[in-house]
Amino acid sequence: MKKKIFVFFPDGVGLRNFAFTDFKSIGENMGFDITYWNNTIFSLKDNLGFNEIKIEDHTTHPLLPIYSRARKRAELNVSRTKFKDNVYPTYKFPFNYNGTKNTLKTLYVKWLIGLYSSEKGIVKLRAKINKLERSTSKYKYCKAQLEQHKPDMVFCTTQRATQSISALLAAQDLGIPTVAFVYSWDNVPKAMQVVETDYYFVWSDLMKQEVLKYYPFVKENQVFVTGTPQFEPHYNSALKQTKEEFFKEHGLDISKKYICYSGDDETTSPLDQYYLEDLVNAVRSLNGKGENLGIIYRKCPVDFTPRYNVVIEANKDVITVLDPIWKQVGKQWNQVLPTPEDFKMLYNVCEHSEFVTNVCSSTIFDFVAHNKPCIYYNYEQPQLRKGIRDIGQNYKYVHFRSMPSKKAAVFCADKKDLEGLVKQILDGHLSNVEICKEWFKTVAGNNPTKASETIWDTINMLLTTK
Repeated sequence: MKKKIFVFFPDGVGLRNFAFTDFKSIGENMGFDITYWNNTIFSLKDNLGFNEIKIEDHTTHPLLPIYSRARKRAELNVSRTKFKDNVYPTYKFPFNYNGTKNTLKTLYVKWLIGLYSSEKGIVKLRAKINKLERSTSKYKYCKAQLEQHKPDMVFCTTQRATQSISALLAAQDLGIPTVAFVYSWDNVPKAMQVVETDYYFVWSDLMKQEVLKYYPFVKENQVFVTGTPQFEPHYNSALKQTKEEFFKEHGLDISKKYICYSGDDETTSPLDQYYLEDLVNAVRSLNGKGENLGIIYRKCPVDFTPRYNVVIEANKDVITVLDPIWKQVGKQWNQVLPTPEDFKMLYNVCEHSEFVTNVCSSTIFDFVAHNKPCIYYNYEQPQLRKGIRDIGQNYKYVHFRSMPSKKAAVFCADKKDLEGLVKQILDGHLSNVEICKEWFKTVAGNNPTKASETIWDTINMLLTTK
């Protein structure tokens, strides 16, 4: 009899990995009965024809946001003390004192932080959160769905969504095994593990070590290295267009060489538009010396700020905007959802650009899959003022310590060096590709093309031996 797996989407971030790749077809070919347990407003049935069960009750406990903020800060406090490292406070967002209501909430959060900032305190705080979520109507609603459909396992596509807590608790209380996929390469040190499940699937040995390091209540036999489906499309040659096809479709000049500028979200790089402007100036200077260059600007899919508009409008002869093919189905960042068509666009942007430039983005790995270099900007802009975040902070984060050397990216530490670095890469005299491939292997595991298959093999193993 086929094993019935609920692939659980608490929010939209997992759609790219687990709905728009070959993940489903691989699982079905291995004999699994797959149902998408869908907490998002994106209909998998209507849009993709998938078998889905919608979660219509989205109730969380009124105190959950307060307790979640306290949990995150308490965990970061423990990490700072335990590892004697001041990087952890830099992951914190500032407290909100705007108005009486927000001030009272902040005071309550700070009281909880003071009470629970220890390893034992965090366990108690997590237990309190679980108790709150078990009292919600959503918990009862999800429990009834599980009792009706009786899945053999619930596979949660991200560990970071508070919307998943009550649903996973309902599964565990019914004796249904639960798995959480750790969604992103930087998530573990940032105290973004919201859920506690029976098993955790991670990208790499590095990420497994981190889960065990930061969460002592998780045991080694609960954590499995599977890789991530995130990069699988880059190895799917069926997505490849000829340069002529791609350039014609998107209005690019076939006589030009294009550099991709990959935009960041406003939190990561609040002055990002000025780095784009710096690249424009470098390109103009090089074009004046005989090059024929253009820029493909691909924005961060969840950035809706107008901050780039002035630079783009003033430089239309140099910049071609190729927006990601994502759909906004709600007002929150996690309700901006990718489409399958964007895989094809991103594949070909990587394939037909000379290289990529950005501020500390994981797109470095998308491009290295196509043997393309990356420049990371690492200098302050003159527009930096008090209250604006310095992008240099990003490179001090824990996940950047996984770099095998500083040559895993081409770091531009001074604006005046940018033109020379661009020229050296174009001439083939400078590249980070080989060292970056080592870094990619450290971060994403040894078999980036086999992640979906490995996930299903691991699920099968767990269900066979339990």
